[in-house]
Amino acid sequence: MALTTGIVGLPNVGKSTLFNAITQAGAESANYPFCTIDPNVGVVDVPDPRLKRLAEIVKPQRIVPTSFQFVDIAGLVKGASRGEGLGNKFLSHIREVDAIIHVVRCFEDENITHVAGKVDPASDIETISLELVFADLETVEKRLDRVQRLKKSGDKLAIAEHDILVRLQEALSEGKPARSVALDRDEKLTIKSLNLLTMKNVLYAANVSEGDISNPWENPYVQVVQQIAESEGAGVVPISAQVEAEIAELDGEERELFLEELGLETSGLDRLISAAYHLLGLITYFTAGEKEVRAWTIRQGTKAPQAAAVIHTDFERGFIRAEVTAFDDLMACGSLATAREKGLLRLEGKEYVVHDADIMTFRFNV
Repeated sequence: MALTTGIVGLPNVGKSTLFNAITQAGAESANYPFCTIDPNVGVVDVPDPRLKRLAEIVKPQRIVPTSFQFVDIAGLVKGASRGEGLGNKFLSHIREVDAIIHVVRCFEDENITHVAGKVDPASDIETISLELVFADLETVEKRLDRVQRLKKSGDKLAIAEHDILVRLQEALSEGKPARSVALDRDEKLTIKSLNLLTMKNVLYAANVSEGDISNPWENPYVQVVQQIAESEGAGVVPISAQVEAEIAELDGEERELFLEELGLETSGLDRLISAAYHLLGLITYFTAGEKEVRAWTIRQGTKAPQAAAVIHTDFERGFIRAEVTAFDDLMACGSLATAREKGLLRLEGKEYVVHDADIMTFRFNV
């Protein structure tokens, strides 16, 4: 699935350093604003220990994890909604992603310039949040002007949309994000084409120093970010972009030893990637055979034919049924043959909703 998470934040908060660590793509990182002008795009594997356990049973020739895109977007400054800094270009890049990781500086370093002159997570978050709100308010008001004209002619669709837009306008005028407005599924579809920036889910990455990485929640800056996130229903992942950049250069045992020295069980990047994956409402199903064990990404609530289409559209077009076993059942049985003997490998039809970690084989005819 072509799903993307945009990495945003003020200039010099560590976005590009973090992006480099995630993708090892070599995005330029420097101590001056707007180092990132055009967005850098990288594809990253989603860490999933279940793949290795599944491969131990199936013994395939290769293992293929699922993945999705991270986009490193240029630093935002106050006034971007009015064209300051990279302005509208920055905002247009955000419109193209599915969710947002907001990197917030939570460390002191006199050698790294802060665009506002001091480290202040609450102010930094407010700056970006308000710029996105202002941009959305302009979008909603432009649409509202057009809809009001259609409403006068008795257009039923325009009448329904008008009510939604008025509610959005009221919230945005108060500095609240569009996602704070309670909309049902049909109402969200009605305004989907507006691609509102503040309708996207947000995950905060609290960027701390190496000295804080073992106990990040004791950092007062992180505590501020956590409070703001809780008030918004958002998540927080403390992370040290500089440390993660060092970890990314290590392999195997060296990496494990370095994490152990830092007192960490997993890298911050693994936690960030997993959190971003779930932020998008995604789950994983597996296919398993002699050639490969592979993870596939779908949205929660996806039915079997649409899940099959992720592999190939012909699978959905000629879908007959799916052969399914749950991951935990297979682990308990130790083999697909035993799972089948115990009746734990079942056939499902077109209305079956795929669960996370289902192991599936599709039968189709085209």
